[in-house]
Amino acid sequence: MKNSHSLVELDEFDRKIIAILAENGRISITDLAAKTGLSKTPCQMRMKKLIDNNVILGFRAVVDPARMGLDHVAFTEVKLSDTREEALRAFNQAVRRIKEVEECHMIASHFDYLLKVRTADIKRYRIVLGEKISQLPHVASTSTYVTMETITER
Repeated sequence: MKNSHSLVELDEFDRKIIAILAENGRISITDLAAKTGLSKTPCQMRMKKLIDNNVILGFRAVVDPARMGLDHVAFTEVKLSDTREEALRAFNQAVRRIKEVEECHMIASHFDYLLKVRTADIKRYRIVLGEKISQLPHVASTSTYVTMETITER
């Protein structure tokens, strides 16, 4: 199995398969083959190879957070008190366990991490910030930016 970060050579058929699946992960293999110009078996084999090589990481349902009562989004800057490897590993491991954190990015800036946090409302966000995010290993300070409207999200 290839390293998950090594480049994989992709031809035009692979790129078509990826583009189509990115738009509709539930497409049948028959329809996928027809749209790519391949027959069913080669299309299926290519898709399997893309999955095996970690180009396609998985399939999931795309849900409307507002319909689930989760339309409050905040971005949280996190500054750590310690940025040595052991501290970073401890933070990374712990932040993955907070279900309200949709994304976590290490940033090259005056702060160390940027989190995308989704909750029901500002009151719930405050609880997540105070009881979960602020309690993560090595957190020295946080700053919050609340979104007013999401323009695009993929």
